[in-house]
Order: sequence, then structure tokens, then C-alpha cells
Amino acid sequence: MEIKAQLNYLRIAPRKVRSVVDLMRGKEIKEAEHQLKFLPRIGSMAILKLLKSAISNAKNNFNLEKENLYIKNIRVNEGVPYRRQMPMSRGRAYPIMKRTSCVILILDVKEGVKIPATTRQDVSTFGGKQAGPPKSESFGGETKKEIKEEVNKPFKSRNKKLVKATTQKAKSPNWVKKMFRRKSM
Repeated sequence: MEIKAQLNYLRIAPRKVRSVVDLMRGKEIKEAEHQLKFLPRIGSMAILKLLKSAISNAKNNFNLEKENLYIKNIRVNEGVPYRRQMPMSRGRAYPIMKRTSCVILILDVKEGVKIPATTRQDVSTFGGKQAGPPKSESFGGETKKEIKEEVNKPFKSRNKKLVKATTQKAKSPNWVKKMFRRKSM
């Protein structure tokens, strides 16, 4: 079972983030956290935050414990660069690329660990109650059918104005000639 977390548009160059990520690939969660906390690199805090997000995804969505997880895969892709310009001699503009990174982290469960049977809550229920509107047909004295009819009614005043304007143009065929008259010499 894979747990995925993603970090998009990190304002650090991918080359710098990859040096942090290469240290934690394939490690257990605790060991990776310890390394990231004490690593004096610019991307370590952002990757640590992503790792904590993935751990909380595993706890909330799949009822998995932190001790049973390891980092299966982590990738750093190049994001969309911000383009800036630096003025140079003779009125030129020298391009500056402020690079961004997209980091994808995938956690997995260690071999030999039992996965809980109830992994994810049913989307249709919330705390034992059904999510969404009640199943009954009535909402405050009106039925669903009446509400749909009310919503689908056309706006009469607006439609009358549109009909009136189009019929006036249709009645007078010379309106185009009047609009595009040109003076001739």
C-alpha cells in the first residue's frame, strides 16, 4: 500500500533539493527525520514538512503507524521557472531563471507488518451519519421538483428585451446600410 504526498512549486532549485533527497531514499521514517532535522541544507526543512504531511496522510487515511513505514521512492522534478531580467549594457536584458522544484514522496509499509482491515473511512458517511442532504424529498415545504422548476424558469424581463431588440433589427432591413454609411467624394 503506497501513501503519496507531493510538494509543488518549491522555490529552491532542483539540483539543491536532490542533494537532500538522495540521503533519505529507502530509509525508515525515524532515521530520515533525524537526518533532515540536523542537515544544514536549504531544502531540508521543506522536505521534512513534506515527510510529516505524508505521515499524517498514512495515519488519517489508512490507520497506519509511523514505525511501520519507510520511504519507498522520492523524486525531485523541475517545476516552472520564474523568469526575471537583469539590465545589461547597451539596453539589453539578460534573462534570469528562478528555478522551482516539484517533489513527490511515496511511503510504503514494511514487509511482515499487518495492515489494518479498516483502512479508509467510507466517503458517504461522516461520523456514522450520512453525508450530504437528507434522503427525503422535501426541503422547507418545497419538493425537489418544485425547486428545479423554479431554477429552470427563464428570466422573463431579460428575455423580453432580447426578443424586442432582435425583432426591431429584423423589421428594418436598412439598419446595416445606415450603420456603415460612407461619405463619397
